[in-house]
Amino acid sequence: MEEELKRLNKFISETGYCSRREADKLIEEGRVTINGIVPEMGTKVSPEDEVRIDGKLIKEKTSKHIYLAFNKPIGIECTTNTDVKDNIVDYINYPKRIFPIGRLDKASEGLIFMTDDGDIVNKILRARNNHEKEYIVTVNKPITDRFIQRMGSGIPILDTVTRKCKVEQISKYIFRIVLTQGLNRQIRRMCEYLGYDVTALKRIRIINISLDVPLGRYRDLTSAEIKELNTLIEPSSKTEEASLPKEEPTRRISEARRPLNPNRPQNNRNGNNGKPFNTNRRNNPRKKD
Repeated sequence: MEEELKRLNKFISETGYCSRREADKLIEEGRVTINGIVPEMGTKVSPEDEVRIDGKLIKEKTSKHIYLAFNKPIGIECTTNTDVKDNIVDYINYPKRIFPIGRLDKASEGLIFMTDDGDIVNKILRARNNHEKEYIVTVNKPITDRFIQRMGSGIPILDTVTRKCKVEQISKYIFRIVLTQGLNRQIRRMCEYLGYDVTALKRIRIINISLDVPLGRYRDLTSAEIKELNTLIEPSSKTEEASLPKEEPTRRISEARRPLNPNRPQNNRNGNNGKPFNTNRRNNPRKKD
């Protein structure tokens, strides 16, 4: 029986209800019961236990998990809160419960994963796993060699200094950047620190998956892609679990209290005052490709 026991947050995430982090919040709020009893954090459950969230019975998933690559348009919010206008869940209108892995700013477009596998979320998002995310960025004035050098060397934002990263100029106003961390509005803040405004931002790759669907469309990840993705995220998936949840809220709090650049006034613009990088929208963007 001991081999069948699972931590409660892991059990909940594997049912597809939510991620482990969100499951921890539900447990802390007392919204989860095991056999009618409100459990403590870290409690383990067996297949025979009855787990309910807000009184609703949840069961282990028997079908295959869903993994989608979605090309998010500008204006769509990466939230599962369906009370929020233009939320990503309602936009895709998928027949089963799914949620985004991570976020992409409302003013940005490009690749984001959607899934019902809560267990994979922390593995992909874990801050110190060095998982690459690649972006194409357009700014409001000519790019200089010094700008490229400074962006790649680290910029002081949000009470920290960004990691060194790969930055490559593509044209007079456009550059490519590959990040291995995900601070809030990181690229926009880095550019603004150097006196630039982002007019278009598009994510074109997450780890081994590149963007290859039209704007507003999605596709299922292939079995080969999922296998490679799991291979890439697994080696470091067990090393940072305890520290990450404490790290992210700290960044969000400091971010809310500080302007994007201490040398400039607070800038509340959306940053999409230029044309979107990809303007080839379809008449029915929600249709699966």
